[in-house]
Amino acid sequence: MDKVLLREVRAPAVIGVHGWEREIEQTLLFSVEIEADVAKAAERDDLADAIDYSAVAETIRTVVREGRFRLIETAAERVAERLLTEYHLDWLRLEVVKPLPGEGYSAAIAIERGPPPPP
Repeated sequence: MDKVLLREVRAPAVIGVHGWEREIEQTLLFSVEIEADVAKAAERDDLADAIDYSAVAETIRTVVREGRFRLIETAAERVAERLLTEYHLDWLRLEVVKPLPGEGYSAAIAIERGPPPPP
């Protein structure tokens, strides 16, 4: 099965459990891997038969902007739920990275939702 990939979609967010984090905006980075059959889109060369990358990126940003989540785990779940529903997806893998510049590292999680893709 083919896969559509979006890498490092930047999404401004109010995210975190600390009081100071609730008062600032931080940037989360989302990468998503979507199971898709791209043959029809390739054959017809028509966006109507493809997954619209721009629309997916905007959906991610909208969910995060509206959510004001405390945990990146919650942000990942809500984004995955919306993408699966809105784009009628069978499977996706989603990674969320929260850079922590003052700490010298990034926090990240990855989730998969839907039946596992065939090998």
